Amino acid sequence: MRKSSLASMIVLVAVLIPSHLTRAQTARPQQSGTVNNQTPAPAAAPLPVDGWGRPVTPLVTGQKTAPAPRHDLSGIWEPANGPGDGIQPNGPKDMPDDGKPEHNPPYTPLGLQTLKTHKALFGQAAVLQALTTDPADTCDPLGLPRADLFQLRHTQFFQNERQVVILYQFEKRWRTIWTDGREFPKEIPESRWYGYSVGKWEDDHTLVVHTVGTMGDERAWLDNTGRPVSDAMRVEERFHRVDHDHLELTVTIDDPKMYTKPWVAMNKFPMKLQSPDYDVIEMMCIPSETEKYHKEYGDVASETVGK
Repeated sequence: MRKSSLASMIVLVAVLIPSHLTRAQTARPQQSGTVNNQTPAPAAAPLPVDGWGRPVTPLVTGQKTAPAPRHDLSGIWEPANGPGDGIQPNGPKDMPDDGKPEHNPPYTPLGLQTLKTHKALFGQAAVLQALTTDPADTCDPLGLPRADLFQLRHTQFFQNERQVVILYQFEKRWRTIWTDGREFPKEIPESRWYGYSVGKWEDDHTLVVHTVGTMGDERAWLDNTGRPVSDAMRVEERFHRVDHDHLELTVTIDDPKMYTKPWVAMNKFPMKLQSPDYDVIEMMCIPSETEKYHKEYGDVASETVGK
C-alpha cells in the first residue's frame, strides 16, 4: 500500500513540474569537460597564419560586401588568398615558368636570346644561389612590372584629384600614377625603375594604368625567372574594384623587342581590403645581410656541389 501511494505522489508531482524543468531533467547526464550539464560546442578549426603568425581569413568565393565606392582604390590591400599568394617565385601566377607551352610568353629571337643569359634562382633553368645574375639578389629595385609579379604583399593606395600613389610592402617602395587627364610626355627624360604612369577611370570602379619609360637594361627583369624587358615595354594594369572589400588586378605586357605580341601575365589577381589601422610590417632587402648569406650558405653550397 505504501508503495502504491508513493507511486501516485510521484506521478502527481511530475504532472505539476513546469515543462522547462522537465526538459532539464531529461537532458543527457553531465560528461567530463561539460559545464552546466551542456556539451561544449566543438572548437573551431584554427585559421591559417601568415609569415608573422597573424591569422589569415581565407577568401570565400561568391562572398558579397557593400558596393564599391566610385573612383576610389584607397586603403590597404592584401592578396585575398593569403600573403603567400603574391610571392609568385616561379613567375606570375597565371604564367609560371613550368614548362607548359601555354605558359611560355611569345618571345622574339632577341627575347629568347636575352632570357638564356639570365641565371635565375627559380624556374626551369634555376641555378645555385652563388651563380645567379638576378639583380634583385644584390638589392637592386624590383621596378615595374616585377613589383606586381613578385612579392606582391600588402599594398596601400592613397589618392587625390590628381594622382594615385601606391606603396609596396616589399622594399618599402612607392610610385605615382597621374590621374589628372595628362598624356605621356613626348619624350621621357630618363628611364625610371617604376616608369612614368598615367591612369584613367574606365568606369566607376576600374582604373586603367599605362606605364612607359621603365628600365630596359640588364638590371631589370620582368619576373623572378629572368624573363626579359626592354626600353620599349609598355605595361597595362587594370585595377577593378569588385565591391567594397575586393579588388582584382590584371597586368598585360607589351614589349615588341622581347615579345611578338602583348600577353597577360596576371589575370584578375584577387586582393581584399584590410582594416585601416592594419600595421604593415616592413620587408627590406639589406645588402650586408645578403652578403653574409652568400658567404655562409650560398657560396658554400656552390663549392660543395662543384666538388
